[in-house]
Amino acid sequence: QVQLVESGGGLVQAGGSLRLSCAASGRTFNWYVMAWFRQPPGKEREFVAAIGWSANTYYLDSLKERFTISRDNAKNTVYLQMNSLKPEDTAVYYCAAKQGTYSRFSGHYVYWGQGTQVTVSS
Repeated sequence: QVQLVESGGGLVQAGGSLRLSCAASGRTFNWYVMAWFRQPPGKEREFVAAIGWSANTYYLDSLKERFTISRDNAKNTVYLQMNSLKPEDTAVYYCAAKQGTYSRFSGHYVYWGQGTQVTVSS
């Protein structure tokens, strides 16, 4: 079992930055693929970024210039640094975990956090 708790969301002006954190329980964190998804108001959940156990990273193409995913296995934490934020980045951001290989599909992730709200004002 893995429990995930996100933090770091909030209200920010366009052009600003936020860093989201996701703290994971469990002794086998190192072996999980960790990902961030987001769900804008009235829209479906979408893939944002993922990081494998070997620190390989994967991004939604439209976000890779502004967002950076990283992990600290010693702290059982994964981060999402978001720069140059835009109003369209407004969403609930979710942390997710799975074993095995990387995936962009939310249905492949077994463990989910409760989500953290990010609101970008224009």
